[in-house]
Amino acid sequence: QVQVVESGGGLVQAGGSLRLSCTASGSIFSINAMGWYRQAPGKQRELVATITGVGSTIYADSVKGRFTISRGNAKNTVYLQMNSLEPEDTATYYCKTTVTAFHYWGQGTQVTVSS
Repeated sequence: QVQVVESGGGLVQAGGSLRLSCTASGSIFSINAMGWYRQAPGKQRELVATITGVGSTIYADSVKGRFTISRGNAKNTVYLQMNSLEPEDTATYYCKTTVTAFHYWGQGTQVTVSS
């Protein structure tokens, strides 16, 4: 079993910054990728950014140049540095960890950006 825990959400004014953290624990023999997704009320969950085990990254167009995904030295932790936040970034942010062919999700952390 794999546990995924996010932290770092909160309330911030437009133009501000937040840093989200995600740690995976348990049976994590081989993490293929970790990533961040978000879901706003009434909308589908969408990709924000992902990073593979070798460091390849993918970003949603809406966050390119503003958000940066990175992995910790232990490789079971991933961060999302969010700068120049906009009200449209308001959502619950979820971390997904892919171990072999299985996906594990965290409970989510709320990010609210006020205008």
